Amino acid sequence: MLSRLSQLFLAYEDDANAKLIILKGKGRAFCAGGDVATVHRRFLEGNLKFGEKIGEKLLTLTYLVATCSKPQVSILNGIVMGGGVGISVNGKFRVATENSIFAMPENSLGLFPDVGSSYFLSRLPGFFGEYLGLTGARLDGAEMLACGLATHLVPSAKLFLLEKALISRAASATSSSCGLAFISAIIDEHSLQQPALNEKSALNKMDVIDKCFSRPTVEDILSALEKEVTTTDANKAGDEWLASTIQSLKKASPMSLKICLRSIREGRVQAMDECLVREYRIACRVMRGQISKDFREGCRAILWDKDQKPKWKPSSLDLVTEHMVDHYFSRLDGDEELKLPQRCNLKVFANAKL
Repeated sequence: MLSRLSQLFLAYEDDANAKLIILKGKGRAFCAGGDVATVHRRFLEGNLKFGEKIGEKLLTLTYLVATCSKPQVSILNGIVMGGGVGISVNGKFRVATENSIFAMPENSLGLFPDVGSSYFLSRLPGFFGEYLGLTGARLDGAEMLACGLATHLVPSAKLFLLEKALISRAASATSSSCGLAFISAIIDEHSLQQPALNEKSALNKMDVIDKCFSRPTVEDILSALEKEVTTTDANKAGDEWLASTIQSLKKASPMSLKICLRSIREGRVQAMDECLVREYRIACRVMRGQISKDFREGCRAILWDKDQKPKWKPSSLDLVTEHMVDHYFSRLDGDEELKLPQRCNLKVFANAKL
């Protein structure tokens, strides 16, 4: 499927009759991230390189999406996780609904958020990207819109009308007039302009998020969150959110947490292609398990045996050294590095998508 999607994106770019690209899921989810389970199954079957090949195809497709010269409208009606995040959030228009559920829970699997996340998470308001990447917290459609992961929020009951309007009006427009403003105006007609956030939304706690998740290390972030628990002005809702956030960090792979934080911080000053090349290096190192086999253990505990009790090694943050983390970010040998296709329109379309 990844290869086929890449072929289609390239074909549509060269097709003068293709005015826009609409991407949507089949069924109740946009993409629930089942690719990880497939990688683990192939590993158990003895195919040790399958995960790296999938990673190469997925990150290449992500790059094609991020640099696509045709407007792309992704309709995110349902779960948005795993590879589905990369091929939608990096596109120009992301339409969420009241059914949308976004999350990047890779750290709980001993993996780390990739698919260009070190680029787009690092460009969210304040340090909200670090919060999402490290904790794997879930967002609904209104929250996706508020933080910039979505560009529009459309009621699911109006999706049919939206898609019909996009197709019919794009078909009658000229290639020069069917630009970003033209497409955005059509989506605006079907959108909710200022949806209310749930009172328990993490976006209502940006002061605490910025205060804690701006710290330089995962240990410092965790310590700052635990210190917040002791403050006298913390209300019950705040206590619940803090407890849940701290628990998420303590349940995740210590190695994954440190990789994730460094990846997002490096992404703040890197272009999309640099982020994807680095993420591929890390993914290959994670799957090879030379320093830590947490990815295999996380898949076993969460997806395979489902005992929900992964035994991480190293087992705590203090046992994960900087030298260990450096290994994941080091260049791959010889011609193993990710080779992205040449794209002449990178500067126009891949910078500041959010």
